[in-house]
Amino acid sequence: MVLSIPQTQAIATPSYYPQPNPTRLRISFTLRTPSTSSPTAKCQQQQQTTPSSVEPKRTQDDGIPAEDVKMLAKFKSRHNYIRVLEVSRKTDHPFRGSRLLLLDAPGNIHSISFLFKSLTKTYFDVFAMLPPIVPPGPLAILGFGAGSAARILLDLYPDAVLHGWELDPAVIHVGREYFNLGKLERENQKRLFIYVGSALNASLPNGFSGIVVDLFSKGSLIPELQEAATWQKMKMRLKEGGRMMVNVGGSCVEAESKVRDGKVVMQETLKAMREVFGEKLFVLNLGNRKDDSSLALTGDFPQPEAWKIRLPGPLKCYVDMWTPYSACSVC
Repeated sequence: MVLSIPQTQAIATPSYYPQPNPTRLRISFTLRTPSTSSPTAKCQQQQQTTPSSVEPKRTQDDGIPAEDVKMLAKFKSRHNYIRVLEVSRKTDHPFRGSRLLLLDAPGNIHSISFLFKSLTKTYFDVFAMLPPIVPPGPLAILGFGAGSAARILLDLYPDAVLHGWELDPAVIHVGREYFNLGKLERENQKRLFIYVGSALNASLPNGFSGIVVDLFSKGSLIPELQEAATWQKMKMRLKEGGRMMVNVGGSCVEAESKVRDGKVVMQETLKAMREVFGEKLFVLNLGNRKDDSSLALTGDFPQPEAWKIRLPGPLKCYVDMWTPYSACSVC
């Protein structure tokens, strides 16, 4: 998918990236706003804080007019093509008032932040379902980005302790400068620890109670996640009773390489996980139109009503959307 942006004083776009269209910004995201008849739509409707009559008419699938987007930063790091966008509060779009972090040429969003709220109505919110169903102990975030998942977890769970891994130091720098990550660190010095390096080497002496996996590069899940050995290695770093929740992407994720089809990569990743976790693998599909986006959960499925009781209100509706991998229609 082409990223179309208005020209600004930011660093010039390298010639081998798509050239901008001056009228509309089209971005990719790993969760689309579904049609009003889908279960995801009903779940998101419960999260609305304003009357439906004043909700944006556009969905996350729609482009954002270029005049409603400001480029705050644009440069090439060792690992990523980094852009930070600020969406006007006046635009008619679900991302109004947000800042977005894009890390690849097609324009997939890797972090999103709103000024006055932590929940995003994206897959980052679903990650916040994990703490109530894991044993006490630290959580790992593999693929930290600018801290979207961390912000939600720290806000909703006062006792949560997070250890995040991010490969690109430039992404952490951008998070601190444009996404209030520095403030989040200062306010949670005993609860948030960030490491720069390969997330595949993440470990703690006594293991993690839960692991959030959100590992993408060049618009695709990293190749290691299609290997069962990777999941076996991660599983060994969990405490007894620990679980993983994984963004496995889908057809809505657009890779830089045409041979890395998002849906095929998702299916290969789930098959690799199945080899390690067997029947203890569940999938939540956040599909929309011809696109799909999914998350995976490991371990015995929690008792639904008990899980709902322990979840913040806006997240309860997601419990009934999980299905066994064997019954997944898009897997």
